[in-house]
Amino acid sequence: MMINKVEICGVNTSKLPVLNEKEMKELLQALKNGDKESREKFIRGNLRLVLSVIQRFNNRGENVDDLFQVGCIGLIKAIDNFDLSQNVKFSTYAVPMIIGEIRRYLRDNNSIRVSRSLRDIAYRALQVRDALINKNNKEPTISQIAEELQIPREDVVFALDAIQDPVSLFEPIYHDGGDAIFVMDQISDGKTGDENWIESLSINEAMKKLNKREKLILNLRFFNGRTQMEVADEIGISQAQVSRLEKSALKHMRKYV
Repeated sequence: MMINKVEICGVNTSKLPVLNEKEMKELLQALKNGDKESREKFIRGNLRLVLSVIQRFNNRGENVDDLFQVGCIGLIKAIDNFDLSQNVKFSTYAVPMIIGEIRRYLRDNNSIRVSRSLRDIAYRALQVRDALINKNNKEPTISQIAEELQIPREDVVFALDAIQDPVSLFEPIYHDGGDAIFVMDQISDGKTGDENWIESLSINEAMKKLNKREKLILNLRFFNGRTQMEVADEIGISQAQVSRLEKSALKHMRKYV
């Protein structure tokens, strides 16, 4: 397990320092003024942050040392771009940067090959998305991203879908303390029969317990085959909100199915 590995890239993780808030601010101010020693201390003092992030990826079979090095690149980028004038904790700013760097690495090294043109569009779309979030402080729609790139909306959707991480058939999708339910448990080619009919009735009854927005999201996602980004664009909210509402609705439905 990754979390049990003490030495990563020659670094004894059990002996990494922890900086308090005052030390963080002082070192940040000093390194922004060009103090190289403060920069080294600040990087080392935040390596635990990188460790906490790479633990999220410990089920992918990736080399821990590689992920740690990539995470450190994200940490350094966060340090170089962090704005001291903003009232934001460094960790709040750095974690998405580290995650983004690791995800880019995983996409580039994915065994499922995606054409270079699609990958280029996807990366440009993600860059535009980040720029629009920084500019407007909210998640942009697919249409806004496509408009910035001056390409059809469908091309953006296809490109972003193409770089999504594949899902294992053995990935758990629900766990209530007993036996886990895996993706493969939900795959079936039976479209008729009493069991399917009863299940359909049960789902319809559970859907009645949802509010109007939750019903719309689940209908678009699971009956019309839309992606979360497409649903977000259609109903005018962020992809993160769609994901949150979808999970809440599914959790609510499980009480009745």
